[in-house]
Amino acid sequence: MSTPKSGDLADSEEAVTQVAIALLNPGDSPRLDGENIEHVRLLAESGNELPPILVHRPTMRVIDGMHRLQASQLRGDTTINVRFFHGEDRDAFVLAVRSNVTHGLPLSLGERTAAARRIIVSHPHWSDRAIASISGIAPNTVASLRRRVARDTPGGTTIAGRIGLDGRVRPLDRERRRQHAEELMRANPHSTLREIARRADISLGTAQDVRRRLGRRENPELGNPHRTTTLSEETGSEHRPAVPEPRTRSDSVESAPAANDPHREDILDSLRSDPSLRFTEAGRSLLRLLQLHALTAEQWDQMVNKLPAHCTELVATMAAECANTWSEFSERVRRRGPMSA
Repeated sequence: MSTPKSGDLADSEEAVTQVAIALLNPGDSPRLDGENIEHVRLLAESGNELPPILVHRPTMRVIDGMHRLQASQLRGDTTINVRFFHGEDRDAFVLAVRSNVTHGLPLSLGERTAAARRIIVSHPHWSDRAIASISGIAPNTVASLRRRVARDTPGGTTIAGRIGLDGRVRPLDRERRRQHAEELMRANPHSTLREIARRADISLGTAQDVRRRLGRRENPELGNPHRTTTLSEETGSEHRPAVPEPRTRSDSVESAPAANDPHREDILDSLRSDPSLRFTEAGRSLLRLLQLHALTAEQWDQMVNKLPAHCTELVATMAAECANTWSEFSERVRRRGPMSA
């Protein structure tokens, strides 16, 4: 199942615009009982300048700020400060839920639960934790809601995996795929990681982890992360599994994804659609950096071929520095460990 290519929250951070109140429409609010009149009155009587409201540009519907809008009307204002969001309707609702959970008059538990159920339907590929972080309820509650939705909609959409809070896509049958990768490595010990990942339909990182665990004679499955039983103990055999020797530099290069490998594009697409990245400044900064470095092999070749000769040494030095920085960043991220969806 493809992931949405909707607008980014960054759209909502563009310059504030003054808009005529008469042009705005009521929003698709997660508030089941509408706005709180007493809260509107308090805002109107405060005398303070109210923060800009968030508006869905294609429909001019208010995403976040109906209380502020009504307070401005009560004051007799004819215009209001607005930030626009240019995404899809379903993402506008997600943004409305997240905004109302994190600030303003809190949503009730019933409203947050109803919102989570709706997001499960509109974004079934998002993990329980991702939806819980947006709707402000527990991941276990989201999981329970998902089961109810599945019961209420027999024959609904089937998905192969879900996007977690860390941006990774986790196949729902990931243990079976890891087992398949292990079998492929045993049968073809000299296959590259790229080939194993492609045939087992797993990420290159997962294939690398399976090979590393086999090399340490650990159980390559992740069903129990605390399990460290060696394969020989598990099978009652002293036979060491056929595991390739440590890779040489040439093997590492061959195993690494090419710059225009479709797998890299799949990863970027998954990260771009992940709410925990798209809806935070740090996440958007990381996405911009990753996109900047995701050039094709041809693009890298063009830069090398067109580089002035007198710049080669300096550029090579800076490129090596950047490579070291990314390598250190990769290790720090890996040390955090995988987060469950």
